[in-house]
Amino acid sequence: MPLFRPKDPRTADNAIRLRLRDIAQLFNSLDPSPFSEQDLDHDAEEFIVSWARELQPHEELKLILTLERPLTEPQTPGTVGDSIRHYFAYRASINRLELRDLLKRGRTSLLIGITFLAGCLLLAQAITERRGPGAVWSIAREGLTIGGWVAMWRPMEIYLYDWWPLKSRGNLLRRLSRMHVQLALSPAKGQP
Repeated sequence: MPLFRPKDPRTADNAIRLRLRDIAQLFNSLDPSPFSEQDLDHDAEEFIVSWARELQPHEELKLILTLERPLTEPQTPGTVGDSIRHYFAYRASINRLELRDLLKRGRTSLLIGITFLAGCLLLAQAITERRGPGAVWSIAREGLTIGGWVAMWRPMEIYLYDWWPLKSRGNLLRRLSRMHVQLALSPAKGQP
């Protein structure tokens, strides 16, 4: 295995390239919102996001759209770029809400888990002090201890693992909300 992977030539300019028949392919055709607020087509969004993940994380992103048909009024390259950036800014705000809700759920789970764990440990301690040794009491004490720690599973999962993929996606969506959008017409068929 080589120490350094050769750089993918597609990522040299930190650009995402998308070839379309017309600009309508980029947007969700079922969305009744005005053009500047329309959602991107799900497949187009996933393509852009997955390509952006492969690019340099600390460089400005560019989206280069090559269209077979020119834009129609009232669309302009500026309005297309604004619409795309607006969509990713909206997705970033939704991501922020999801992260906030996850952390709130984590705090609630942690409070419930700690309370349940404390109750289980106190009950296990009471069993040890009052009942003494014996297989049944030993199993009950260990069961309470294990049950209390199992109650901590979800808050630990949230705070150790679940939050950072959301945070990472939010950072990517914020980068996409600031990217430069460039439109180009593809040459007509038969022309070089």
